[in-house]
Amino acid sequence: MNNHEPSRRQTQIAETLAHLAGEFFSRESNRESLITVTHADVSPDLHNAKIYISVLPESAEEKALAFSKRERSALRDYVKSKVSFSTIPTFDVEIDYGEKNRQRISSLV
Repeated sequence: MNNHEPSRRQTQIAETLAHLAGEFFSRESNRESLITVTHADVSPDLHNAKIYISVLPESAEEKALAFSKRERSALRDYVKSKVSFSTIPTFDVEIDYGEKNRQRISSLV
């Protein structure tokens, strides 16, 4: 989210949020596609988090991203029920294009 190295606390919170988002999407998705949380970034003030996902099959990416964005408040409630952070961040969800590029490159090698 910024050009600076994240703090240890940011990194720990991001890892926890990525894990919980993975659990949430696994439980809530319709099973027509596989939504995998690749990682999360948290803002320095811990008020915003960006969850990065990959989707299989790739043809279901648009629907899965729309579903993920619609469920952001439910995801926030789920996280709130699992952790005792003083601040629960507001979530955004994006496709992890870096992961897609890595997969393409490895399939070419």
